[in-house]
Amino acid sequence: QLQLVESGGGSVQPGGSLRLSCTASGITSDYYAIAWARQRPGKEREGISCISSTGLTNFASSVMGRFTITRDNAKNTVYLQMNNLKPEDTSIYYCAAEMRRETATVQALCTKTVLIRTSFGSWGQGAQVAITS
Repeated sequence: QLQLVESGGGSVQPGGSLRLSCTASGITSDYYAIAWARQRPGKEREGISCISSTGLTNFASSVMGRFTITRDNAKNTVYLQMNNLKPEDTSIYYCAAEMRRETATVQALCTKTVLIRTSFGSWGQGAQVAITS
């Protein structure tokens, strides 16, 4: 059973930085993708970043240039480094995972961040991030 655990949330001032971690267990394919999404009260979950096991990464325009995504395969962990945080980044952040059987289809998971919400089937419990003055 695929399980995901997020950590690293918290509260920072505008312009500050945070790093979220997502540790996965139960991945049984060499072809998989890990994504990050966020959800504010009353809003739909928004896909913001994705990294595939083949190395493809993608970012939503709202975080491009401020957020980076990396992975540590030895620790089965993906990191979301968030810099220059803004009040509108305040949200619950979720990581998600999805497995495939080949390169083409696993990379397709990361080509459009808007599809993260519906393309990924396994989700973590979420981590709260608050940007306050």
